[in-house]
This record gives sequence, C-alpha cells and structure tokens, in this order.
Amino acid sequence: MREYQPKTENEAAAIIRDHAARGAALAVVGGNTRAGFGNAVAAEATLCSRELTGIVAYNPGEMVITAQAGTPVADIEAALVESGQMIAFEPMDHRPLLDTEGEPTIGGVFAANVSGPRRFVSGAARDSLLGVRFVNGKGEIVKAGGRVMKNVTGLDLVKLMAGSHGTLGLLTEVTFRVPPRPKTQETIIVSGLNDAEAANAMAAVMALPLDVSGAAHLPPTVAWTFLDGQLPQGGATALRIEGLAGSVSVRAEKLASAMRRLGPVMRLAEAESHRLWREIRDVKPYADGTMRPVWRVSVAPSVGHQLVAALRLEAGVDAYYDWQGGLVWMRMEAEPEGDLVRRFIHALGGGHATLLRATRAARAETPSFQPQAEAIALLSARVKEKFDPAGIFNPGKMG
Repeated sequence: MREYQPKTENEAAAIIRDHAARGAALAVVGGNTRAGFGNAVAAEATLCSRELTGIVAYNPGEMVITAQAGTPVADIEAALVESGQMIAFEPMDHRPLLDTEGEPTIGGVFAANVSGPRRFVSGAARDSLLGVRFVNGKGEIVKAGGRVMKNVTGLDLVKLMAGSHGTLGLLTEVTFRVPPRPKTQETIIVSGLNDAEAANAMAAVMALPLDVSGAAHLPPTVAWTFLDGQLPQGGATALRIEGLAGSVSVRAEKLASAMRRLGPVMRLAEAESHRLWREIRDVKPYADGTMRPVWRVSVAPSVGHQLVAALRLEAGVDAYYDWQGGLVWMRMEAEPEGDLVRRFIHALGGGHATLLRATRAARAETPSFQPQAEAIALLSARVKEKFDPAGIFNPGKMG
C-alpha cells in the first residue's frame, strides 16, 4: 500500500482532494502505533502526519502549547518537563499491548482521545484540547478553537475531532492545556481486598479530602506482573497522591492510616510510584505478545466488578480496574464474546466496550466500537457526510 507523508498542510490537502475526486479510500494515521485497531476495510493508500512535526508555540506562563500533529509525544513531554508542566490526561502507549512499532504522535493521541489513569480527575484528552487545524474530506483546511481557554469559538468542532479516529479529517495542528507537573508523588498499596471490597474502598477514598489522582485495583491474577513482582500477591489496590513534597507526605500518611483498617499497607516512593502507574496505563499484564482479545470497558465505577464477576461465570476472562473501577481492562481466553460483553454492560446500566486487540478473523465477526443508538448513529452519519462527503477517510474506524 502506498504511504503519503506530506510535509505541509497544503500538500496534505492536495492529496485528499485527489482521492476525494476519485472516491479512493485513505487510511489516516499518525505514528501508526494502533495499527490493526478497528474493523479493517481496504484503503488505497495511507496518509500519515508524521512529517508534520514541531512545536509551533509554547509559553509556559500561558500553560498552553501548540504543536503540529505529527510531533512525537516524547518531544512534547521533554519540552514540558523542562518547564515543570505535563500532559494532564496521561496518554497510554499502545505499542506494548498491540505489539506495534512507530512513534506515538500528539495528533494521534487526540484523534483517538487516548486517556490514562489521571483521566477520572483531570478529564479526557478532549477536555484539554482548545483548538485544532485539520483538512476535511473535501481537501479544505479548517481551523477551530484557539489558544485561550475563554475562547469557545468552534468548541463543538474541536470536541468532534477528538476521538474521531481520523474519520472526519486529517489533524494537522493541536492546541491544548498543559498544567503544572506535581513535584512528587507517592502510592499507597492495600493488599488482600477482593474486587467488590476494592470498589467500595476506592469509592470511600474519593470522598476524603486527600486529592487522590490515581485509583486502581489489581487482582491476584495480574498483581504479580507489576514492578517485577514487588506487589502483594493477594491482590493490590493502588491509590496515588501527588503534589508538593510536604503535602504529599501528610496526605499519604492519612490515607495509609485510613486504609490499614482494611488490610496490610505498603507505600511506594516516587520512582516506584511513577513506574507502577506507567505499567497500569500501558496495560502491562496483557502486553503478552499474543492476540488474545483485549477489551477496554468504561462503566460506572460501582458496577465494573459486577460485570467481571458475571462474565467469569460465562466465559474465560481476566481483568483489572483503573479510574476507581470505571475502566475495566479485560482479556478473554479465546473469543471476544462481543455480544455477551455488551449484553451484560447494558444490563448493568450501560457503558462502552471497545475491542482493542483481537485476531483479524475475530474482528471480522465483532464490531470494535460500541454500537451506537439509532438516533446517535443517524447524527454521526450526517456529521460524517458533512466532513467527508466522499467517504474516503478511515473506513472501519467509525464508532
């Protein structure tokens, strides 16, 4: 398959106009680190943003950065570290889980709305996004939003592009908020809780005035894979505290004291804490080199463990929990069991299940994205027709 790597926005627009005129499909990618994700449909060529690279504007005092879409996430993070700032939503690196190569790009992060452990307190990727430039399916260059948080011009358009998976246009530039980086962090680990007990414990912790920025439960089946086996083998409930050193120390001690009523407690200092949350973020237990199906399920935090318990009775499933239990990472032993998974989610009040990894044969049988309600599907189709009337962008990536 031919790959286009335009070096300018105008060059990208010309490529898109040519393909739109011919009705020829384009696979829109950034670093291609999520290769294989979605329900694949043949495209004539790949349109890649990786040559659209570089930080366009960054004044740390404004806490806003603008970068071309193909800029590596690592380059953005390096610039932010120097100024004591961060990408708030902690985007995961899909390469270990999906066994892909390439370099994650900032445009790809927003196109897929990639959000990690801090998402339940800091918001998703789209919540940090202030402005975008992109080329639509007509080959038109579009600008929406701006660099100032109070500027809401084009806000809906900005939100539409975040999480659109390249189905509405090729992102060429993004502007987003970059808040201060916490000076340090510590993680409290409570061992011995079952899934239901951990869900209750995490809910109780979130009601305390301790500003917990990470809450995950790692059952015994996965706990041993983290930190080279340093976590308790009876399961581990992890709670992160971030901020100034003095404040972190005081809040961590209060949290540890509260959690000792529930089970044995251990404390992870800054370096080990950083590593643990990176491994939670990047789904280390299931980055196993196989193609066993992996689901990313978003539900109400109170029902995540109920979903897993129900599925364990019907299918081979392993799981762990992030976002206070609201994000469930599940690996199936054989088949994706998509109908079963989504039926149980519906019975528990609804949510979203995305098939992130599976064999090509399994993808042919199972929709990767959560099927939309009829009214939403009709609205999505109208938006798609408006942005991409020839239907050339990313076939197989529509939710």
